[in-house]
Amino acid sequence: MDRRLTPATDRVALRGSGIAREALTDGRPMRLAASVADLLRAPGGARDRQLLQGADVTLIDERDGWGFVQAAADGYCGWVALSALTGVRPVITHRATAAATHLYPAPDFKQPERTSLPMGARLAVTGIDGRFARLAEGFFVPAQHISDTPAEDPTEVALRLIGTPYLWGGNSRWGIDCSGLAQAALHGAGIACPGDSDLQREAFPETSMIQRGDLLFWPGHVAMALDAATMIHATAWTMSVITEDISAAIARIDAAGDGPFLGARRPRLDDRIAFP
Repeated sequence: MDRRLTPATDRVALRGSGIAREALTDGRPMRLAASVADLLRAPGGARDRQLLQGADVTLIDERDGWGFVQAAADGYCGWVALSALTGVRPVITHRATAAATHLYPAPDFKQPERTSLPMGARLAVTGIDGRFARLAEGFFVPAQHISDTPAEDPTEVALRLIGTPYLWGGNSRWGIDCSGLAQAALHGAGIACPGDSDLQREAFPETSMIQRGDLLFWPGHVAMALDAATMIHATAWTMSVITEDISAAIARIDAAGDGPFLGARRPRLDDRIAFP
């Protein structure tokens, strides 16, 4: 079993998962209250991925201030700080669609911001006040930075993150990796996508003709095609999100010993996720 997709710890399993443990649980629906939180492979351990504000999860186990959860969006499992979770779950109506945005205590951009949110954060909007949307938590967010409908083109979502610093396991504007960028782009268009590049490669069918929106794979790396000749990716080569000529990238990666190029895969446009 792939631990990343296995809703069980060494002592507790999610009921109905078919996994045998000394205890079974139905889990507890929770939501991420923090702007961004690391999803760890063990309590206090290494980061696998990140969760963004508003992400719905099922809490399966608890240990020393950490909770073992399964993310609703992609089934990814891991440990997150319990302090980052809340049981308060107002109806989600929108997502943040700008690369990043701020929350304010009043509908006034001259007020000191209270926190920042990354693209992909899920929000419960209760009303509109001028150029701001009022959230259930009482904060205000610029209305032009959110949407209740998915983007039509995942590459346009990816391009919003140009220049974002590279971060292993990152999923946000503050830092993102190759598979995080691919997932952010596809999720922003309402298309299902796993969290890691090997899972992404397994999930989508091969294609011999590269077109806009296809995913391009190397061992441990993924990029998204902007057209037949150009791609966008988060790369440790520049420690940022960049666009690059596909042929040049294939040659560069191969010369560095990180190849070979494994080909292109086409996301399933009819495999949708809940949006927002």
